[in-house]
Order: sequence, then C-alpha cells, then structure tokens
Amino acid sequence: MNRSRLLLIGTIALALGAFVAMVVYRRLQSGASANIPAGIEAFVAADDLEVGAKIEEHDIKLLRFPAPDLPANYQNQKSKVVGRGVILPIAKGEFILPSKLAGENAGAGLPALIPPGMRAVSVRVNDTTSVSGFVLPGTRVDVLLTGTPQGAGEQQTTTVLENVAVLATGTKLERNASGEPQSAPVITLLVSPDDAQKLTLASTEGHIQLALRNPLDTKQEDLASARAGMLYKNGAPAPHVPTHVKSKATVVTPTMPSAYTVEVYRGDKKDETKF
Repeated sequence: MNRSRLLLIGTIALALGAFVAMVVYRRLQSGASANIPAGIEAFVAADDLEVGAKIEEHDIKLLRFPAPDLPANYQNQKSKVVGRGVILPIAKGEFILPSKLAGENAGAGLPALIPPGMRAVSVRVNDTTSVSGFVLPGTRVDVLLTGTPQGAGEQQTTTVLENVAVLATGTKLERNASGEPQSAPVITLLVSPDDAQKLTLASTEGHIQLALRNPLDTKQEDLASARAGMLYKNGAPAPHVPTHVKSKATVVTPTMPSAYTVEVYRGDKKDETKF
C-alpha cells in the first residue's frame, strides 16, 4: 500500500470522526436544552423574612415558574427588591410581592411600617396595663384614661382612643409564631397626628389602661365617662337642691259687725236705734 493511499484513508477517517463528534455534540446540546425548565423567572424568599427586616441579596433567589402559576405583581428585577423593608411576614419559598414591602427608599425597621399621614407613638405600660402581655404587634386596642378632671370632685375613666393598631411591643415588630404573651415596658401605637396629641396628653394627665379588642370588632362606641360614685350602690346622697315655691298672696277679709247702734239725743232724752 503506497503512501498516498494511507494519507487518503487517514483523511477519510479524520473527517468521519469529526462528523460523528459533531453529531454527538449536537445531540448532547439538544438534551441539555430540554432539561432547562420553561417558564418565567421570579424572586422568592430564600428564608423566612420577619417584619422590619431589610432584604439583602442572600435573602432571595430567582426561580422559573409556568406563567399561569405566577401571581400578579411578581418581581424579577433585583433592583426593585434588594434594600427594601419587609412590612408583612414572608415565609421561605414565598413570592416577593410589593404589597409586603415598604416603599422604595423608605428604609427598613419601624419607620417603614408607618403609612403616610400616620404617626407612631409609644406609651409606658406594665403587665396590667398591657393585658398581661397579650397586647402584641398586629392587635388592636382601646386607650382608657383614669384621672380627676379640673373642677371635678371624683375620679373619672373615659375612652380616649378606639380601635388603635399596635405596631410594636418593646423592640419587637411582630408576635412570635405561638402567639405567647410578650412582656415589654413600652407599647408603640399607630395613630393619626390628632390622636397622637390626645395620647401624649393623656399619658401626663392620669393613668392609662389598654383594652384589647377583637380584630373583627371595629364598632365605635359613644360611651359616657364612668365616675367613682357610680361604682357604689349606697353612695352619698345627691346634694339637696332647694326648690323655690312661689308664695300665694293671702286675702284678708274684714270681719263685719253683726249690727250697728245709732244713738240719738233729743234734749236730755237718748234714743238708741239698731240696724
């Protein structure tokens, strides 16, 4: 076999090898492409995110989902998620939605939980004032004030604010998973600017008590103030208010004599005549 024939066979073998390698490569590529899940990318939580937390890059991950399984307003841009505060709890694997995030550039922590036009005001409490620690973030309360108003002779209790949302207990912005009571020296309430003034004044005027509400009970009650005298059945009698009675004029009827006597003198003779 001469040299030219060997070169021809070698060339054919190389060409055939290259062709086979190309076919195998294309099949492998097509198989790898088939393993890539079809769908749309969206961010989900890589771990549980608490209220007030600031989302970092390690807190989220990008996954693909079929278009019908995606919720409205899903997020797939990192710049619209990272750095924003969490205002509602987000569980691991849950979609990152704008409704659970503070506004852009609003920061994290307590300020991010305050809606525009509202204020966060803290009041000092104890176990009794905070209903044995069951006043937790997310619950709603009424604020009662007990004191002695100016000019009043007894203590009174009045409802200053109704159906107020609790933002935080101490430094905690959310309740624990089991809902156990949390003792804290300070409770932070979400109020309007006008109610913030009332709450601040009430905290200096007397004793504040929080009354826990059912979250479904939003009815506003028009209650009169309760006075100390209303608590006792046999309390001091009400002060007597003299009643002015108009005196009637007394008409005096003169007593008329039964008869009149007329004496008539004629010389030394006297005659008497009775009528």
